[in-house]
Amino acid sequence: MNPLAWWHARSQAERFDISFRTSFYVALLALPLLFSGAVSADGDARAAVTFVLVAIGYTALVSLLMHAGIEHYLGRRGRPVRLLVAAGAATVLCAAASIVWFPGGMDAGPVIAGLTCSYLVGAAALRSLWPSLVVTVIGFLTLLVLGIVDDPADTVPHALSLLFGASMLFVGYRSSLWMLAVVWELDRSRTVQASLAVTEERLRIARDMHDVIGRNLSVIALKAELAAQLARRGRDQAVDEMLEVRRIAQDALTDVRAVVGGYRSAGLGDELAGARALLASAGIECRVIGEGRDLPESNQATLGWVVREGVTNVLRHSDARCCTITLRADAPDTVTLTMDNDGTRTTGRVRFGGGLLGLTERVGALGGALTADGETPGRFRLTATVPRG
Repeated sequence: MNPLAWWHARSQAERFDISFRTSFYVALLALPLLFSGAVSADGDARAAVTFVLVAIGYTALVSLLMHAGIEHYLGRRGRPVRLLVAAGAATVLCAAASIVWFPGGMDAGPVIAGLTCSYLVGAAALRSLWPSLVVTVIGFLTLLVLGIVDDPADTVPHALSLLFGASMLFVGYRSSLWMLAVVWELDRSRTVQASLAVTEERLRIARDMHDVIGRNLSVIALKAELAAQLARRGRDQAVDEMLEVRRIAQDALTDVRAVVGGYRSAGLGDELAGARALLASAGIECRVIGEGRDLPESNQATLGWVVREGVTNVLRHSDARCCTITLRADAPDTVTLTMDNDGTRTTGRVRFGGGLLGLTERVGALGGALTADGETPGRFRLTATVPRG
């Protein structure tokens, strides 16, 4: 898979999440390097290799704890209690080993500081603040005691530096987690807004259908009941009433076809204004170039459907931040409508679903053509060209 296409297929929230996690995972990779640098002064190659391998295993464990902690903070899983206990025990054992194995050949302070920071990354991810603080303080005090045992002469400087570093890491990491949670919440809110916008459009169409056929159906019911009563009495007026029922039904059918076919729709200018408002309600900037109010009614109806379907696709199938709708006359007898948006989740050849196939038929009925271009990473363009008139 093309990495660039894969990246563009991710939503904004997913990209932020990936960047956030990757930065901390990469930072954890520095832990084995810290261990290798600390043991290099001792000169015991076998012990150094063993300790670095242990550090790699510890880093993998803390990485699992970090992942579980982030998922817990985002509300996707429960508290990673087992991982937290396992990582805590491993942290204490590694810190103790750094003192016992190399009592004279190395300074365990940097190693203990690295262990403290790596463990805090997992402990700070507990969603509730107080449990997170309690676990963090317990881990900090345990590692602080080990640091004092390693070098009693530097107790105060060691304690202050470790306290300052741990506090900054705790606050910074909690703030970063909060920001990640806010990004995902905004993404969910944006999805809900888009769904509500689509639902609002459906309700608008439903209201139009109700207005068109509701009154006619009521009249048909009354006329049919009257015709039935007249027929029971043997009155000739029953035939006239049924003919009237047929006429009203035919009128209602014509109105329904007009709504479905778009001939009873608002003008293209109104559709463009509605598209701008609909996209704005979903947090998408919409630029409209051209109005098309002077176009023939058939052009306005067809291009209005293109605008509706295009807006629906933007809301459903993209994480767009901006959309540009351009209406221009390429020639005296040709009109082109273009909808261009960013934030597409797929790249490559566009598959025409039911909506685009329906638009192709509508545009083709006027002798025009509809094209959809998704080859440019992160962008999608829908173009409808129809003859004027």
